[in-house]
Amino acid sequence: MASEGLNPGISGGRAAGIGRRAVLRLGAAALVAAAPGPVIASVSGRGARRLALRNLHTDELVRATYWSDGAWQTDGLREINRVLRDFRTGDVVDMDSGLLDLMHRLARLCDATQPFEIISGYRSPRTNAQLARQSAGVAKKSLHMQGRAVDLRLPGVGLSRLHRAALSLKAGGVGHYPKSGFIHIDTGRVRSW
Repeated sequence: MASEGLNPGISGGRAAGIGRRAVLRLGAAALVAAAPGPVIASVSGRGARRLALRNLHTDELVRATYWSDGAWQTDGLREINRVLRDFRTGDVVDMDSGLLDLMHRLARLCDATQPFEIISGYRSPRTNAQLARQSAGVAKKSLHMQGRAVDLRLPGVGLSRLHRAALSLKAGGVGHYPKSGFIHIDTGRVRSW
């Protein structure tokens, strides 16, 4: 016996009216279907995502594939996390996968031929507090402490160009530090300074 207001054609007896989330999902699917080829290819799960990083404090270099054919690559992620560790304490965390994808997109947009030079990746709360005491430019609740931010530069790409490219991605925070020779990117809300 069907209950009043239920659509028997929907598994689990869900209400006939379509919910807001379902509408949003359908709208997103329609946008992906209508998108040009390269976007569909990147959503399809094919290919590989690689990063090349040099930590300027430890001189460690990594060239690693962190995602391939729809799956995260544990070994590549481990290598990247190690290079992006807090070099002061040795603490390693799992960096935000969205940040890795942001760096990957940025490298592709800039036609990178050299590894990113990393000034700062993960920061332990202790390191961040120490740096905040030394400089007013260090946020007390920095996304570096969550593995969601990195300070970097890219040899062969001017800092202003790198900054503009990062801004064009509209994927998080972007800071420009021309006197110090790096930009900051993070996966927080879209903002710039």
